Amino acid sequence: MDANTYKLKFFRTRIPSFACVPGCHDCCGPVTTSTLEMARLPLKTEAEHEAALAALSCPHLGPDGCRVYDERPLICRLFGTTPRLLCPRGQGPEVMIDAGIERQIMQYFTEVRHVLV
Repeated sequence: MDANTYKLKFFRTRIPSFACVPGCHDCCGPVTTSTLEMARLPLKTEAEHEAALAALSCPHLGPDGCRVYDERPLICRLFGTTPRLLCPRGQGPEVMIDAGIERQIMQYFTEVRHVLV
């Protein structure tokens, strides 16, 4: 396992979770993710990517929500857990992400190549 895989595992365990409003997908827009995270997601066709982008959505969003929830990228996990990415519906964890961990994640984002999901 390489260093970035370890970082992803570490960060995932440090991002607090919370319950979303059922049926809400307000934060499921076009996002970028690291190539390592992208490789963990199911492949989508160019047409699926184009349709999602045209709808300002994510190609992994289905009628019942995120189809890749367990493998969703760090950026998706951060929504609602930091004052920088507040949930538009006011949801969030009891305690926001630790500021030091958030800084480490932001640093990671600057160190790795990102692609559009």
